[in-house]
Amino acid sequence: QVQLVESGGGLVQAGGSLGLSCVASGRAFSSGAVGWFRQAPGKGREFAAAIGWSGSMTDYTDSVKGRFTVSRDNAKNAVYLQMNNLKPEDTAVYYCALASSAPWTTRRRSLGYWNYWGQGTQVTVSS
Repeated sequence: QVQLVESGGGLVQAGGSLGLSCVASGRAFSSGAVGWFRQAPGKGREFAAAIGWSGSMTDYTDSVKGRFTVSRDNAKNAVYLQMNNLKPEDTAVYYCALASSAPWTTRRRSLGYWNYWGQGTQVTVSS
């Protein structure tokens, strides 16, 4: 069983930065892809970023490219999402997710690819 815990959310002004962390328990973490999704009020959960098991492969949705950076430290069972130049439209609950045995395919952008989820952390960007 794997548990994921996100932290680092908060309130920031537009143009500011926040760094999110996702720490996992369980051996499956270091061999699986990790994704970041977000859910704004009244909207569905959407893909934001993902990183492969080794850290050499990353993927970003267009709206965050150049502003968000995903990284991982398998020795610490942790994945990070550095968010710069934040915009009000980035306001959402941010979730990390783990795909413990799935290949690195474009399905990673869909919810069904991921088999473990954290509880989420709120990010609010004021204008």
